[in-house]
Amino acid sequence: MAQKKRIPFQDPDSETDIVAQVVLPFDKSLEISIKSIKSRFLRNMVTVTSLILAVSFLAYILIGSDITNGIYGSGQPDLMKMLEKSGYQVGGSAKERWIVILSLLVCTVGIINAQLMAVTERFREIGTMKCLGALDSFVLRLFVLEASMQGVVGSLLGALAGGVIAILLGMLRFGFDAIKFLPLSDIGISVLYSIGVGFGLSLVGVFYPALIAAKMRPIEAMRVEE
Repeated sequence: MAQKKRIPFQDPDSETDIVAQVVLPFDKSLEISIKSIKSRFLRNMVTVTSLILAVSFLAYILIGSDITNGIYGSGQPDLMKMLEKSGYQVGGSAKERWIVILSLLVCTVGIINAQLMAVTERFREIGTMKCLGALDSFVLRLFVLEASMQGVVGSLLGALAGGVIAILLGMLRFGFDAIKFLPLSDIGISVLYSIGVGFGLSLVGVFYPALIAAKMRPIEAMRVEE
């Protein structure tokens, strides 16, 4: 249920102070965000898919490195020879790190672009909410909640997909030794790190578009033609 909160501020187009704006509780904000995601499911899937691909690649590199490090730590001569033939480097190669960084940057740019398009499509919706008294913080909260939900789903799916692929390929190269010498703690850390990076990227990508939406004046938003 909407509540009114007395927040005095000066309207730039008026000499009078407006002392009340609508403040919605968190559960209502969450409900509106979920409805918005459902109504723009296909558009949101583009953002989530790009996040899944980037996070899965990161998880694949990290867990693949955990597998080779575990085999290297076993000290078995036959496995060490296999590592040498594959060009294994302790700590991973600089090339792999740069590829991961570039893929994450591309993902971030894609998220920002998708969120900017989402803001453009929702000009009238944003203007209507502001005309009804919505605070800037409420509009900002909506976009952050939507990005957070997309970030959690995309990061989880990406981390799981990348981890499964890395383990399967490791088993093809080294057999069951890929699992035998792989510490579960290393897998957990790599998965959590991948999820955290993906979630952080989704928040970074939505910050600028959400700020634009929050600072938009109602008259400007309502003036846009659909």
